[in-house]
Amino acid sequence: MILKFLGVLDIFSALILLSLSFNANIMAIFLIFFGGLLFVKGLFIFSGDLSSIVDLLASIILFLSIIFSIPNIILWIFAFFLFEKGVVSFL
Repeated sequence: MILKFLGVLDIFSALILLSLSFNANIMAIFLIFFGGLLFVKGLFIFSGDLSSIVDLLASIILFLSIIFSIPNIILWIFAFFLFEKGVVSFL
């Protein structure tokens, strides 16, 4: 059950990154909320889960996108990885 919730979190974060690449106006509270959840989820890297590196880097990108304009290729790459992680969690 928790694995599916974390998969939905990854898919929503991927959709936020994709909408940022299309210059959608995302409220900062959503970026902070999903960035914070991904950061906490990414702290599992210390338990040996190497795919949590993607979560940590994606959370940093979400936090930085509040202030800076992130290049589209970086947004697309991390959106792809997060979407893939979200889909795999449902299998």
